[in-house]
Amino acid sequence: MEPGGCEAGPAVKAVAAVLPAGGSGERLGGATPKQFCTVQGRPLVSYTVRAMERVSWISDIIVVVSPENIETMKSIIEKYGHKRVTVAEGGITRHRSIFNGLKLFSENEFSNHLLQKPEVVIIHDAVRPFVEEDILLKVVMAAKEHGAAGAIRPLVSTVIASAADGCLDHSLERAKYRASEMPQAFLFDIIYQAYQQCTDYDLDYGTECLHLALKYCKTNAKLVEGTADLWKVTYKRDLYAAESIIKDSLSQQICIITDVKEAVVQVGFLLHECLRSQIKVEAVSVSLSKGNSHLQNIFSGQCYNFVCVNDKKYATEEIQQLVNMLEESNIPLLHPVVLISAHLNSLENTSFSIDLEELTRMKKFAREVKRKNILVYGLLVQCKTEVSPRSLKSVHLERYPHGVTTTAEEEALQFLPYWSLTKQYCEETMRGGS
Repeated sequence: MEPGGCEAGPAVKAVAAVLPAGGSGERLGGATPKQFCTVQGRPLVSYTVRAMERVSWISDIIVVVSPENIETMKSIIEKYGHKRVTVAEGGITRHRSIFNGLKLFSENEFSNHLLQKPEVVIIHDAVRPFVEEDILLKVVMAAKEHGAAGAIRPLVSTVIASAADGCLDHSLERAKYRASEMPQAFLFDIIYQAYQQCTDYDLDYGTECLHLALKYCKTNAKLVEGTADLWKVTYKRDLYAAESIIKDSLSQQICIITDVKEAVVQVGFLLHECLRSQIKVEAVSVSLSKGNSHLQNIFSGQCYNFVCVNDKKYATEEIQQLVNMLEESNIPLLHPVVLISAHLNSLENTSFSIDLEELTRMKKFAREVKRKNILVYGLLVQCKTEVSPRSLKSVHLERYPHGVTTTAEEEALQFLPYWSLTKQYCEETMRGGS
């Protein structure tokens, strides 16, 4: 349904996103606006841009910043390799900034070249970094049908009104009201016409885009129940909460890298199938070359766990290449990067296919890169020449690198730590990252 035929996307000609990021961060305190505060070594706005980039059916991402922060935003885009992103100059208020972002699709004076006018435009705060594709899809499809849509959440606290003397005037029945959240989505022509008709008072004091669509275009927005992670970073404590969520997510994703050999790709597929119910898994079948854009995107997405599946006699070279690529990507490695070298060894082969010299080299390399916060482990995969997806029942990452043996029906795929297999060759057990 996505343009180009992908079922995951909406049945919409084109979708773009506008991210207002022009706030001064007064409530946060400090000299740095909250959207540029670093969380785990990366500016908050970069996480939000990355969340949009991951959605393939969003064609353009407009980040609207204050004039003094345009170069800062451009440097963030360059440093973290963001794609499909255009920086726009913001206004003195939120509504004026959003309007400027929309103008990039319709008015030449705001851009050297007009971007493709979308059928639907998403508006989302740059300081709400945890938006997922599912809610984006829901508001876009609702906007396609109703003209406008926005995420909502139940009110946490009761809303009260005070009288002129500072005493309670009345309170609202909480069950009847909802908190307006982001993302919101609109048919582009509706929200653009609404902004064109806005009074200066609306532009200077208003904050709700859905209200503008209702007031000026008589468009009743469809309200979509949102998830708990749509909250906005407003205060300093929110930065700590965001950091905690990001830390947790780092341990919940892994990238499986294989070359293009059939047997290696097959084992990578089996790992992907059995792990995807437990964590987020990205499988890549490529050669480890510097120019590989897919891997570079994974690095910029801050994936910290990798499994390299190979059947090569000299596996250390492949791990070295991956480490080099990580270092050259200039992504801050603030958390331990875990690299598991999974070496294939046929069950029909009675001898160990990696020699002592290579194991010694791997151990030395593991000790060197540990100083750089990179932990290298080795895993021997004993497998039949022909294996099917049924051969692998379950693998639990928390048991790496100690190894797992799993059996299904008459076929078996064994996972063993090949550091420990060197006991027959050396006095000392070799351990990953040691």
